Amino acid sequence: MKQSYAIPNALAVTTAIIYVLCRVLVGLFPDVSFAIAQSWFHGIELGKLGAWNLTMSSFISGIISSTITAWIVGYIFIKVYRLFAK
Repeated sequence: MKQSYAIPNALAVTTAIIYVLCRVLVGLFPDVSFAIAQSWFHGIELGKLGAWNLTMSSFISGIISSTITAWIVGYIFIKVYRLFAK
């Protein structure tokens, strides 16, 4: 069967776009972003962890690691999907 990377590629690009958008929103609205993040972690007190780290190096490492992770998840998804689709 021909190898298709459309889903992993689409997932990786989508993740990169969302990452950049999220990073911009955190920079513009840090308090709202903190409240949203806290709600996603079931109310864990994130304020005790410190402030946001919005350095260029954290942005670059974050976008690279999240995009690579998304691509791997997409690749594994395709493999598992094809296994169950047989």
